[in-house]
Amino acid sequence: MLSVIEAQERILRAVAPLAVEMVSLQFALGRILAKDSVCPLDLPPFNNSGMDGYAVLAEDTVGASEANPVKLKVLGTVAAGDWWIDPLRAGQALRIMTGALIPPGADAVVMVEKTRPSADIVEILQQAKSGQNIRPKGEDVPQGKTVIREGTRLRAAEVGLLASMGFASVPVHGQPRVAVISTGDELVEVDQPLPPGKIRDSNSYAVGAATQRAGALLHSRHHVEDDPEALRSCLESLLPQVDMILTTGGVSVGDFDVVKAVVGDLGDINFWKVAMKPGKPLVFADLRGKPMFGLPGNPVSSLVTFELFVRPTLLKMQGTRNLQRPAVTTMVMQECRSSEQREEFVRARTIYENGQYQSRLCGDQGSGRLSSLVEANSLLVIPAEVTRVPAGALVTAIMTDWEE
Repeated sequence: MLSVIEAQERILRAVAPLAVEMVSLQFALGRILAKDSVCPLDLPPFNNSGMDGYAVLAEDTVGASEANPVKLKVLGTVAAGDWWIDPLRAGQALRIMTGALIPPGADAVVMVEKTRPSADIVEILQQAKSGQNIRPKGEDVPQGKTVIREGTRLRAAEVGLLASMGFASVPVHGQPRVAVISTGDELVEVDQPLPPGKIRDSNSYAVGAATQRAGALLHSRHHVEDDPEALRSCLESLLPQVDMILTTGGVSVGDFDVVKAVVGDLGDINFWKVAMKPGKPLVFADLRGKPMFGLPGNPVSSLVTFELFVRPTLLKMQGTRNLQRPAVTTMVMQECRSSEQREEFVRARTIYENGQYQSRLCGDQGSGRLSSLVEANSLLVIPAEVTRVPAGALVTAIMTDWEE
């Protein structure tokens, strides 16, 4: 069996970023930038006022105080968006608003709270320094600077900066279209009654949600019974429409586990098993040039294997630079035991307390206990050769609630 790291490396070698497309900036949130963004102008593009007040010549305010104010003649008001042409001269001032262009000659702004205006005169109550309360041209970003690197996921801040630089559209990598197929005779749709022996199909919803959280597009969701021909027909109809197919269930060695056999007929299986717990039975295959994952049927196993293998694959297909979740070193507050020679991923709640990360297990670690993942925000990594981790020991925690 492959180790987790070996399986991850094989998968990531087999996929590449999708083609680049241009998208309108208003729809770019969450997309991955496909080309470095270079600022074509200075930001801000001109010297502007950092607050409401009066634009002055700093040398006019020498010695100014509340007890000894300096009186200046007010020529007018400069609002944001206005343009004052005439140079300011000694003994003159201009009322100015935040963000307004600094008029010629002025080299300081006195905040309105340090002034006493009356008619066309203003009393300056505090000495100003040259450059005071002025945001200089290019202070935020100078022209020609690379400000957002290729591979960056665009958040609200990046979108705002791109807008300020004048980019109405941006190059991004395509979003993978993903179809999710849950398999099993025992499954019924979520809004249907539960006959004896049946369970509701939670996997396709959970895996579909994880797909969308990873930035991909959920193309469609399907349920196929344990029927090889039905599965084959579903896969063949979906392949021309999507960039990836995910199945849940049917990848073990039972009489009704049909996924591996059907996938083997339609494409090339890269590997079938990984030395991990939960999630040992995992299929990764190439179906006519499209990556396909056969995830285990147990709900925890399907989401843990998605986290470790499918999520990094979807991120690479989108051109993301950081493919793995952040990890921290944490102290385990309870003893952990592992009876098998497989790398184990333990559901835990990890918090920062008393100067260090601390982790508590989220109850029973059975692979059918989906509620334990609801409580968890991390996976503790227990190496394959370790069968006991005592309370107080340090381990690695993969922070599943942290994005990058």
